[in-house]
Amino acid sequence: MTPPSTPEGQPTTPSPGRPAAEPVVIEGLDLATIPVVIPCGGMGTRLREASEKLPKPLVDIGGRPILWHVMKTYRHYGFRRFVLALGYKSDLIKRYFLDYREQVADFTLTPDSMLPQYHGDAGSAMEDWEVTFVETGLKTATADRLRRVSQHLDGEHFMLTYGDGIGDIDLHHLVRTHLASGRVGTVTAVHPTSRFGEMHVAGDQVVEFNEKPTLATGWVNGGFFMFRRSFIDKYVEEDPDMMLESRPLQQLARDGELTLNGHEGFWMGMDTYRDWTYLNGLWDSGDAAWKVWND
Repeated sequence: MTPPSTPEGQPTTPSPGRPAAEPVVIEGLDLATIPVVIPCGGMGTRLREASEKLPKPLVDIGGRPILWHVMKTYRHYGFRRFVLALGYKSDLIKRYFLDYREQVADFTLTPDSMLPQYHGDAGSAMEDWEVTFVETGLKTATADRLRRVSQHLDGEHFMLTYGDGIGDIDLHHLVRTHLASGRVGTVTAVHPTSRFGEMHVAGDQVVEFNEKPTLATGWVNGGFFMFRRSFIDKYVEEDPDMMLESRPLQQLARDGELTLNGHEGFWMGMDTYRDWTYLNGLWDSGDAAWKVWND
């Protein structure tokens, strides 16, 4: 049975217990069929205080890995297929998803059986994600990680984002921008955030203090890409040291095939222990702007 479609570009409303599976269709493109590639090989060397024993994508915000936050954002907009390009401590990422039900559901173990007896609607603990785990090497750079998962990208388009950057990105706007441009790739551009506190002063009085002000000028790469499948074949060479941001994206831009999707809202990469503390503070205070999904 084919489920009923929803208005074009509108997120589906989750049914009680788990997200609905009805498709979101934009310009004839069913977002549930588009794979989302997330490189997950980072060691998080600048996050040692928070991640000494974890791969960077599993470092938590509010008790859930930042990878989970990224995937929840995509699912809110209708995407449900994920391809994780694994590297450092890949076994822990696999184990997180294999044990996902036990981590989020209520259950009882008895002397008669060590199999969990789940309470309530056990299905409510599960996401309707389809996740493919691909070993792409311990020290492989991002471009070659993408090349090594290419056999799982079976359509004309795919999405790609980093496993450590979150924001209230309107992914429907990204899709429309990409399709309307007709170009090979689209990158979400964000305004850089200063790592120094900004003060507004009047004479010798500080009238406003911002810990992490967003700079209004200039754009930086915020991830949340959309590509045509041809990007890999034409621009991504077999080179384990090749970063996506170097020759592949530079050449794509020189060829006039890279579209900008400007984002004026919240975005932040979790690169340092200070970033981790800041993002957890936003989550704990209820000010997590990237939480676009409903619980």
